[in-house]
Amino acid sequence: MTVTFGLEVCLDAPGELLRHARGFGLLSNQASVDRGFRHAAELLQQRFGKRLKTLFAPQHGLWSAQQDNMVETPHGTHERLELPVFSLYADARRPSQQMLDGLDVLVVDLQDVGTRVYTWIWTISHCLEACAQRGIPLLVLDRPNPVGGELAEGPLLHPDYRSFVGRASIPMRHGLTLAELTRHVNDALGIGCDVHVVPMNGWRRSMLWPDTGRAWVPPSPNLPRWEATAVYPGQVLLEGTNLSEGRGTTTPFEVWGAPFVDPWQILPMLAPRDLQGCALRPVEFEPTFQKFAGQRCRGLFVHVTDAHAFRPYRTTLAFLRAVQELWPRESAWNQPPYEYETEKVPIDVLTGSGEVREWVSGSGSWAQLDRLAAPPDDWWHTVRRWLLY
Repeated sequence: MTVTFGLEVCLDAPGELLRHARGFGLLSNQASVDRGFRHAAELLQQRFGKRLKTLFAPQHGLWSAQQDNMVETPHGTHERLELPVFSLYADARRPSQQMLDGLDVLVVDLQDVGTRVYTWIWTISHCLEACAQRGIPLLVLDRPNPVGGELAEGPLLHPDYRSFVGRASIPMRHGLTLAELTRHVNDALGIGCDVHVVPMNGWRRSMLWPDTGRAWVPPSPNLPRWEATAVYPGQVLLEGTNLSEGRGTTTPFEVWGAPFVDPWQILPMLAPRDLQGCALRPVEFEPTFQKFAGQRCRGLFVHVTDAHAFRPYRTTLAFLRAVQELWPRESAWNQPPYEYETEKVPIDVLTGSGEVREWVSGSGSWAQLDRLAAPPDDWWHTVRRWLLY
């Protein structure tokens, strides 16, 4: 079954907002394409002409050229379309009022990956605030959650740990599409922006990315395969450690390890943990950049064999605890800064509190694994009114 994304629905039947807009902006990146791989900016310019005034880009830039975290993208110009491109991952992460001059609507077309710490939604949250201040509606062209819309994982972010990878209390794996999440964040943060949505046709909450019938276009440099998004809600925690999350390899987040890791020692520790839906394969790899660049690492490749049964957050928590028990002197937590947070340690920023760090470090038993990975009991009740599918 082929799913029709919000971009395509909008082009076929533009709503009143765009039909009557004298000028609008577009927040997008390289994955903002239709089924024929044509970019949203080109298609919207063809459809609406010079009324498309401005382009905005999130982290990694319009073309996802910047590889790593906290590598800022300068403002620029889309030379072929003759449009300014304002980076929202530069000297500021919120559009200035001057950037919104001449706009009646801000359109968002981004491919999210279903994980709280992926920065698209927090860039959108700043856009919501700027648009609310100016009285400009925000229109989301919806796209699928590649890891489905039925499951959540991880506790709510504690308010004391808000950052650019979490400004509202949502679980790590949230189970929402970007439009649903935008509506929820707009309400949860009390922003009050006038939010509109162009929903998809044919998407169901049980769908994973392959069920959509669409090719995967990387929304950021280190998610080159949709399979990486299946492990990402857990494996992103490795960014808070001195373990390699596979950046600098061809399969980031699917592979992990370090020079001190022995996969043959860790596998027996993981065997009793009931890590369903995956197969763990011992590997050796040599990152070309970032952690352990040019050094021989050993670790595990995470093959997702049943994405419906797989629980990435729980799986990575088990990895971290096992590594800490086996190599307590070699393993370490990374220190700030991390995504513009300069005081709290990155693992706490990622997990949304200090509880995971304390448990991994030995506070409490393995029996607490399920509790630490469980979503909040009332999550689906909380977001029920924002669900579109």
